[in-house]
Order: sequence, then C-alpha cells, then structure tokens
Amino acid sequence: MENKKPFFYDITLRDGNQALKKPWNTEQKEVIFKELVKLGVQAVEVGFSGSNDMDFEACQHLAGIAPDNVVISGLARAVEKDIVKVADAIKQAAKPRIHTFIAMSSFNMKYVLKKDPMDVRKIAVDAIKYAKSLMGSKGEVQFSVEHFGDCGENISFVVDSLLECVEAGATTLNLPNTVERYRPLEFVKLIQQVKKAMPENVIISVHCHNDLGMATATTVESYFAGAGQLECCLNGLGERAGNTNMYEVAVALHNCGIDVPLNLTQIYETAILVAEMSNVPIYEKAPLIGEDALAHRSGIHQDGALKTQGMKKGAYRPIHPSLIGRDDGEKYGFTSQSGKTALYEIIKSQGYPVTVEEAIRLVPIAKEQAEKLGELPTDSIVDIYLKEIFEVEGLFKFISFKKLEAGEKENYNLKFNYKGNDYDLTEEGDGPLEACLRALASAGFEQKLVHYEQSAFGEDTKGVQADAMTVIQFATPDGKVITCRGKDPSTQKANVKAIFNGLNLIYKQ
Repeated sequence: MENKKPFFYDITLRDGNQALKKPWNTEQKEVIFKELVKLGVQAVEVGFSGSNDMDFEACQHLAGIAPDNVVISGLARAVEKDIVKVADAIKQAAKPRIHTFIAMSSFNMKYVLKKDPMDVRKIAVDAIKYAKSLMGSKGEVQFSVEHFGDCGENISFVVDSLLECVEAGATTLNLPNTVERYRPLEFVKLIQQVKKAMPENVIISVHCHNDLGMATATTVESYFAGAGQLECCLNGLGERAGNTNMYEVAVALHNCGIDVPLNLTQIYETAILVAEMSNVPIYEKAPLIGEDALAHRSGIHQDGALKTQGMKKGAYRPIHPSLIGRDDGEKYGFTSQSGKTALYEIIKSQGYPVTVEEAIRLVPIAKEQAEKLGELPTDSIVDIYLKEIFEVEGLFKFISFKKLEAGEKENYNLKFNYKGNDYDLTEEGDGPLEACLRALASAGFEQKLVHYEQSAFGEDTKGVQADAMTVIQFATPDGKVITCRGKDPSTQKANVKAIFNGLNLIYKQ
C-alpha cells in the first residue's frame, strides 16, 4: 500500500494547553497559532470551547483569522451542549470540524462511564449525527475512541461501533493511545484491524501519549500501517508525560523518504518560542531541539563527527542541523572521555591557532583536570592552551634578550638558564631570530629551523594589536618536526619565546 502524504493535526492549543500550569489566554494562543501556520500544519485543534468562556472566545477568534486552507477543529464530549459550543465557536472558519469523543474500552465503560457498551455506541452515533447536522456540507465530523489503546480485548465491538459512526457521518476516526501501556506493535496491530474494516475513504488518525516514552515510534509506525492523520503537539506538551512530539515524527518520516508537508526549517524557532511561552524548558537531551542533541563528548564520536562535519549525513547525528533551522551546528565538550578532536575544535572555535599535534600534547593535562571537575568550560580549555603552548615548562629558563650597539650586523645579548647554569651570550645576526639561534648554537644547542612565521595575536578593547605571535618549526635529529609558539608585545621577544618553548619540547628531562 502506498502511503499518502501525512496530514498533521496539531493539538498544542487544546491538549497541550490544558496541561499547562497556567493555560494561555486568547492573545497567547494567537501567537502559537500563527507559528503553526508558518510551520505549515494542515489542521489545528484550537481548544475545548465548552470548558470555559475564555477558551470559547479563543476558539472563536482563531477560527476568524484562520487561513482558508487550514482545518479548524474544536473538541466536544459526546453531549449536545458541548457540540453546540464547538459549532458556534468555529463556524467562521473556511474548513470547520467538530471533534467529538467517548471511551470504548471495556475498563472505561465499566468503571468510568459506568454504562453498557451498546449504550455507549448509541451515544457516539447520536453525537456524530447531531454534529453533522450542525456542520452541514461545509464542515466535517471527527470521532475519537478514547482509550483505544486499551481496546484489544473488545476490538470487534469497537470496529462494529466505528462502522456505525461512519454511517452516521464521521469522516475521520481518531484512535488514541490515551494512556501508553504497551509496546508500539500491539497498538499498530489494532490500527491495522480498524483500517482494514473501514471504507477506503475514511481517514484513520492516531493520537498517542508518551507515558512510556514511545509515542513517536507508535505514531510513525501507525502511519506506515495506514493512519493518514497524525495528531501531534509542539515540544511534546500534553497531559502527564505529554503527547507525540511533532518535530520527531516529521523528521523521522522525512528520513524514511516520506514527503512531509511541513516547513521543517521552522522547527527550531518554533520550539524555542513554545518553551518560552509555556514555561516548560526544553530538556537538554531532547531529540533534535535539546542543547545536547548535537553535542559530542566521547573521543570516538568527536573524531567521527569532525570527519563528517558539514556533510548531509553525519557519523553521529540523525540530520544536518539546518534541516530544522538550527544554525549552532555540532558541539564538542571535553570530559575525561574526550580526546584531541574536542580540544582542537574548541580552541579553534575561539579563534586561536592550533594544530592537531598541539591538541595531542594538551590531552593528558586537560583530562587530569576533567577527571576532577567534569566537563571543562571553554575558558578553562583556553587557559590550558595558553599556558601549555606559550609557557612550556622545562630545562630552559629564558631570562632576557636585547639589542646591543649597532655594527655591520646587529648584535644581541641573550641570557638564559639551563639545568641551573646561567648563560650570558652575545651574537650578531641579520635579525633577532638569527642572532638568538647563533647564540644557542655557540652554547651547544644548535637547532635546524624549517619554518618561521609571525602574525598578530588577539586585539585589545580598542581593536589595537596586542601581541605578536611567532610560529617556529624545528627539525629534530630523529626526523620529527616540532612546532612551537611564542607571543609578546615585542616582535623580537615573541621570536625568542617561541624558540625557548621549542627547546623545552625537544630537551625533555
């Protein structure tokens, strides 16, 4: 069976709103409604107009401003006064829909409704007929079997009841997993039974709660089992553990090659807005939208993430962040489980020059701190970098370097200490770098320079260059190349500091 495009029916303004500690007023609902329109949902359940005057007014207002291509639905119990309230509230909409419901599980009929099953069926059918009479040819009627997920033991009764509901005028049958109790497959099997028994033109809808954390899986698999309408909620808001999260369902279907008729790039902006307005923060580990959803702390994951950075498919992410409008990209945190990749990326992201080899040198020092403190803040990592790269501890202690009287060539005096012995050397050269290297060679510390460059390092608050940075590479007798850096307001001292940092890397204790 070929799946049609999923029809997204949003329940944020009804199911999501009713679960808030402080439900939204009309003005706040309008903000969310306009966000839903930008997101491109095809239907919006604007509220439970029979619950109070504020909700009635909000439903009426939103129906009045709704675009012609969006279905506007209102919820009503299977009683006439509720149905009339919905009809009055949404009649201005171009596509109005009355959504009425009653429970049909054996448990609920016996212990909550306290009614005979045949009486419940009659209530449902009569409610649909009455709603249809109010809608006429302009609108639609949707019927929900509340607690459908508990109807496995009396599914034959439910199927027969739904066939009568369709005859009465219901064009959409919503099958909610009102309380999630079992694995998705058990629910999906029930969906398949209903789908198979209904006329082809009847739309099957699912509305799943997240009590066991499987609402997304249940909704996605129900779609592939024949459910054309998916009732979802922004940010997964809703009673108890919430409703199916629209973002997760949409992206899961997208990844499965389904043409999802939503503006997916609007997701992240919408999520942030809903979190602010609902006072329900986004959990840091929330799929797709959480702060940690794109974070990597394992060294293995960081390495794979870096190697596939920017690619549509990442080694350790389900989507490219831009798909849902995220522009923050993948993040690297450094813990005792991390490695060189995290250090390299974090330091580079702060605008500092760094090589992979330098990052490797920093790993043991950073890990030692992380074992004590946990994840290291970026500032701490930068501090380690500045100290370990520009102030390398070792056998050599640089004391001073200064230019002497001018001759045919420039003369420089170098003072340093090596293993407790002081050295005071004067050499000439075409510049400070050459003079310093010649002085060291005369003391028995000759080095082979293979690369040299100097650039600006950092700016002060007025945008004036603060330091010069020298990068030097020495070739060691065993064929290795040592990169060393030095920084100082004085360009010549930056050169010398880089040289001594290199010496301390080469002449280890």
